[in-house]
Amino acid sequence: MYDYHVWANDRIFAHLEQLPERVFNGEVTSVFPSVSHTLGHMYLFERLYMSVLEQVPNEVIFAKIPDWTKESQGLTLDEMQRLFASAAGQFRDLLRRTPDPDKAMTIEHPKYGRLDTRFSDILVHLVNHGTYHRGNVTAMLKQQGYAGVPTDYLFYLHERQNGQR
Repeated sequence: MYDYHVWANDRIFAHLEQLPERVFNGEVTSVFPSVSHTLGHMYLFERLYMSVLEQVPNEVIFAKIPDWTKESQGLTLDEMQRLFASAAGQFRDLLRRTPDPDKAMTIEHPKYGRLDTRFSDILVHLVNHGTYHRGNVTAMLKQQGYAGVPTDYLFYLHERQNGQR
């Protein structure tokens, strides 16, 4: 599922590269004020969920949030794409080091307290989070007069099975 998530993000970036530069930072009325802000949010949560899966203590994660936020602000499309690629490489490294993706884990959420889950459930949540915000990007593109790009899981399977990847 993480491979699908990265593929879908890459499709968004490839599509945005075909559009005028102003679309990336164009102000819209939506969940976030621009495509770039949406992608910055997605990057922040990619790093956050990676840290949760690595079982980094909350106080360390919360201390890093301002840095991750700042790291993704004011970037060009190409710079944002490189940021995502770097995070994906680190995330894949974490996945390679995880012998049991279904292992049980406990998370201490700052608002909801102790949550018992599995590594794989958090990974699925990350993918769902990305899917939700890729939908936001599509809506923002439509507001600016441009079509989105299909990122459904079936398109990913089709490309992968037909060697187009």
